[in-house]
Amino acid sequence: MPDRPPGPELLGTRLRHLLDLLDGEVATVYADLGLPGFRPRFTPVVRALAADGPASIRALAEATGVTHSAASQTVAQLAKEGLVTLTPGTDARQRIAHLTPRAESLLPVLDAEWAATTAAARRFEAELPYPLSQLIDEALAALGRRSMRQRIAEVAPDLVPPENRSAGGA
Repeated sequence: MPDRPPGPELLGTRLRHLLDLLDGEVATVYADLGLPGFRPRFTPVVRALAADGPASIRALAEATGVTHSAASQTVAQLAKEGLVTLTPGTDARQRIAHLTPRAESLLPVLDAEWAATTAAARRFEAELPYPLSQLIDEALAALGRRSMRQRIAEVAPDLVPPENRSAGGA
């Protein structure tokens, strides 16, 4: 085992570990609140629907800052849990998510948890030399400018076929 801390070569692994620590503890709070199985990724979608009313998957992705695919997966899980229903949108490809009465009944608890988690996150960031949320924003912007695949191609062109070296951002 090396004596030095892991560097950027383990960035993805370490970020997943950090996310596991953050989300795992928040999920434990949900269980403490009598909501076992409620996932931290559900709350931003439920809150967006509560604030803005029924919305398309695309609108939810934009409101919560995730990809369309991630929003679609979360909404599918919420539907499976009986927290949202889906109806067709204006075209056959669009689905509109609606909160169920069960989800609406959870809003006071979710709002209290959200406020507490936000305050705890602010205190957590105050312990760091640089706000993690700002660093994440900057990292996402940098990957939007040049994807990790492009960056790998720059340092090891033989690993990425030439036709794939200019593929879009993250």
